[in-house]
Amino acid sequence: MASAVTLIRSASLSDVAEYAYAATAPANARLIFLAGACPLNADGSTAAIGDYAAQAAKCVDNLKTALADAGATLQDVISTRVLVASTRQQDLGTAWAVVRDAFGDHDVPSTLMGVTVLGYNDQLVELEAVAAVVD
Repeated sequence: MASAVTLIRSASLSDVAEYAYAATAPANARLIFLAGACPLNADGSTAAIGDYAAQAAKCVDNLKTALADAGATLQDVISTRVLVASTRQQDLGTAWAVVRDAFGDHDVPSTLMGVTVLGYNDQLVELEAVAAVVD
């Protein structure tokens, strides 16, 4: 099934950003607002302590599960926000590379931000998303 999401790229803005600058969904789309996907294992423990890339990958895996439970996939995501507990751009870039690669050609509008702390012990990364599907 084709995605309801249309990615919009702007020729008037820099092409350095590794994502579309905007996205739309049709009026009849069902929007899915996902809580931040955290790098938590099934038992509630934090995965990959100290590893930005591995925590980002666990966040993507958990996001995929939440999307599937809502009847969607990564291709239905219309925007993301990647939160990284660090003041170092290198750490943000490490987490971003994992998220970007997971989305492949479906390079949705995204915000990447460094934060001081996240909600779980030893948590370094969190991934929020909004998706849109037409049932």
